[in-house]
Parts: sequence; C-alpha cells; structure tokens
Amino acid sequence: MIQEFLTTGLGAALLLKERVDKEINKLQEHGKLGKEDAQALLEKLKTRGQEEEDKLKQHIKEALKEAINELGLATKADIEALKEDK
Repeated sequence: MIQEFLTTGLGAALLLKERVDKEINKLQEHGKLGKEDAQALLEKLKTRGQEEEDKLKQHIKEALKEAINELGLATKADIEALKEDK
C-alpha cells in the first residue's frame, strides 16, 4: 500500500514537472518570460517541491510511528532493549 502511494506520488510529480516545463517553454516562445526568469522560476519551484517532499516524508514517518504504536508492534529500539537485558 505504501509502495503504491509512493509510486503514484512520483508519477504525479513527474507529470506535473512535464507540464510545468511545457508551460514555461510556451511562455518563453511567446516572449512573456525570459530565459533567466524561467530558470529562476524553475529553481523556486524545485526548492518549493523539495520542501513539500520533506514535509510529506515527515508526515508519513509520523503516521507510521502512530500506526506501529496503535498496533503494539515492537520497534527496533524495543528489540535492542530486549537483547541488552539478556
């Protein structure tokens, strides 16, 4: 399930990138956006995308930790603690 979610997200991100690139190229062709402005816009979008990806990863980690706690599953730390008690 998580793999499907990540694959779908990656596919959507690639599709969005293609669309953004296409639209920026159109703006450049029509003289509405210069090359430097296009590069700046792409960098800004890339930075924003990275920030959003980092937030999403953090949310996924928190959700997984919560699910593990609710299910009562042993964590790596729990297993290590048991090994040390021996």
